[in-house]
Amino acid sequence: MAYSPQMRRAVGAMGAALDKAGLGRQDRRFAAHGEHEPMPGAPLVLVACSGGRDSLACAAVAHIACGMRGLRCGAVIVDHRLQEGSARVARRAADDCEALGLAPVSVREVEVGSAPAGLEAAARTARYDALVDAARELQAAVVLLAHTRDDQAEGILIDLMRATGTDALAGMPAMQVVHGVRFLRPFLDLSRADTTAICGQLGLDYWDDPTNGEAWPADEPLPDGYPLRSRVRHTLLPQFSRFAGTDMACRLAQGARIARRDVEFLDSLAAQAEARAVQYAGGRRAIGCAPARRRTRGDPLACHRACPRPVRPRQRRAPRACRRSPGLLVAWTGGRGTSQKTFSDSQETRH
Repeated sequence: MAYSPQMRRAVGAMGAALDKAGLGRQDRRFAAHGEHEPMPGAPLVLVACSGGRDSLACAAVAHIACGMRGLRCGAVIVDHRLQEGSARVARRAADDCEALGLAPVSVREVEVGSAPAGLEAAARTARYDALVDAARELQAAVVLLAHTRDDQAEGILIDLMRATGTDALAGMPAMQVVHGVRFLRPFLDLSRADTTAICGQLGLDYWDDPTNGEAWPADEPLPDGYPLRSRVRHTLLPQFSRFAGTDMACRLAQGARIARRDVEFLDSLAAQAEARAVQYAGGRRAIGCAPARRRTRGDPLACHRACPRPVRPRQRRAPRACRRSPGLLVAWTGGRGTSQKTFSDSQETRH
């Protein structure tokens, strides 16, 4: 099969993401062209599929890339039950995934509760909980999310509205662990135009969520009754691109890659600070490093001088590693003494 430029980019991006996650070729025979059955007991890759253009393209490409590596490839469809006919949409997405050759394919119904941040946040929480449960039950190695660079740009603009700092500029990571389950985003360098083209080339009839406002005239702003992300997609980002005279989705995604390196570096420093400056609840771990305490015979001032200077938390907050670790009593030193706060595990997933 001759691949289009969009398919070549997508298959390459998918393969690179799987390889980076340690899910490479399971046997030499998978290097040969042609259809291959996966190895018995091969790792399972699950695709989170809504039936939309991005996730259907992701399912199709994942099936191809997994076949080249001898991996099993399945799908999970989450029915939020927030729109009339949602069960029918979920069943159609499942049928499409099965027709592509994915197995197993699981449909999960969820109950969307309330959240201080609104219905979108509550639906997102319910969706990730369902995906985590499915991954655990099916013993999946990873779950694939079909976010594109357009999604990345939209998320950055939304987070900047909320003034969430460096993390907002970094956007969504290519790999994320939620409650012990690895999520990969292999399409962050692809555009929505790419996934639309892939669906057209493969004859995939995708579903358009009516809340996205696709039917609304492109030259008119989307009304306030639509979700914020839809209004950013339909109105703000195109206007931003027209004003700048360039594709701002691409520019924001490029900036996110640079900011992500900064965030990961700061996180590594925070982890080092945590190793020196954390006392576990119920334990008796003193502030500072044990080797320095031994060298200074327990003198706290001498120990403080001997230890490397602790990293100051950004915006006077506890290091990220501390904030994400359950049951930690965090203590960090500064120029005016020591302060302590207790933090609970917070696996925030904004997208």
